[in-house]
Amino acid sequence: MPRAYRPPAAAPKRGGCAKAASVFAVAVIAVLAVVIATLVTFIARYFSEDLVEPMVPQGCLVTVEDVSSTLTWEQSVNASIIVGESIRRGLPARAATIALVTAYQESDLRNLDYGDADSVGLFQQRPSQGWGTVEQIMDPWYSAGRFYEALVKVDGWETGVINDVAQAVQRSAHPEKYAQHESKGRAWASALTGHSPGAVSCIDRADNPADPGFLTDFIAIVWPETVSVTTSETGSLLVETDSDTTAWAIAQLALVRGQRAGLISAQAIDQSWTVSANQYTYWQPAAPAAAPVVLTLR
Repeated sequence: MPRAYRPPAAAPKRGGCAKAASVFAVAVIAVLAVVIATLVTFIARYFSEDLVEPMVPQGCLVTVEDVSSTLTWEQSVNASIIVGESIRRGLPARAATIALVTAYQESDLRNLDYGDADSVGLFQQRPSQGWGTVEQIMDPWYSAGRFYEALVKVDGWETGVINDVAQAVQRSAHPEKYAQHESKGRAWASALTGHSPGAVSCIDRADNPADPGFLTDFIAIVWPETVSVTTSETGSLLVETDSDTTAWAIAQLALVRGQRAGLISAQAIDQSWTVSANQYTYWQPAAPAAAPVVLTLR
């Protein structure tokens, strides 16, 4: 018998599978794009943070021999008053060292309005122990002066162990803690009393306007008779003194008070310094100027 006719089988429809495959491919590409974008962003952030150096904090640096130490601007101004008061009283640099060491331990060179019991100020002096009123002690000039008054009454303070001399003044519950600050206290005292020339540099990003009184008033307090200040035609402060040590003390004390004063450069004897916003700059040789110390403000 002849075979019955059978129409050829219809070819399977592929449209649905092809569409599904296309959708899957698009999804995979989208996921990969997100992953790659995330990875690129992470790598860019990681390496940019790694390569960009952090900005150096503002403040001042002292380097004397192998000792370096930094202060914030708040600490710097307080250090200038502590050292300035020792010079005003005619005390040797050792007195400033002991005072700085003590203030480091007691307040970290900050004029605190709080403390243990009723202690306040740079030296954490107590009104109840006869150091003065809270208002008086919160004046750094007063508190530094009271510290020196007590210091010079300590037998052997000129030659004794600094930690022990500080403890004799303070009578702290932690009598051994002052010694840890001795090296940086010595460095700052040596520089700010003028015995270590060219040892201080500062970073300032505040761009404060000139405030010459912040320097001239300070100089008048510390050296009321032996130092004179005039103003040049360009507005720089010309400081006259017969002592090279005093010249360096004035110059470096001016630096640590420089942010509020708007100081941009200083010259002491034959060296000059210029402020920077991002690095500690070195003192450089300079030709003789119109005065032993020249302070230029904005």
